[in-house]
Amino acid sequence: MAWIFLLISGLGEIGGVTFLKLSEGFTKWKATVGAALSGFVSFYFLSRALQDIPISTAYGIWTGIGSAGSVLLGMFLFKESKDMRKLLFISMIIAGVVGLRVVGGGS
Repeated sequence: MAWIFLLISGLGEIGGVTFLKLSEGFTKWKATVGAALSGFVSFYFLSRALQDIPISTAYGIWTGIGSAGSVLLGMFLFKESKDMRKLLFISMIIAGVVGLRVVGGGS
């Protein structure tokens, strides 16, 4: 279950960043509430995952999911650049996340 909690936490991180963008500096109240709720989900499930997964592994994967997911979502939702170099580096982050999962230990 810890790995599922970590995945949910990473998805919450992506949601939080996306809602922060949509909140336009906390001027849009629905998006602001979405950011707060997503942040709570992210940290709650990260704390649950940390009960079984080493912090070095969990934090690296959590930030990797958040980083890669936010960049990809920005490309598709906010029409940000899809430069090949950007895609290369995002693929490196994803490879790092997979590598941490493979060697990470825990449950």
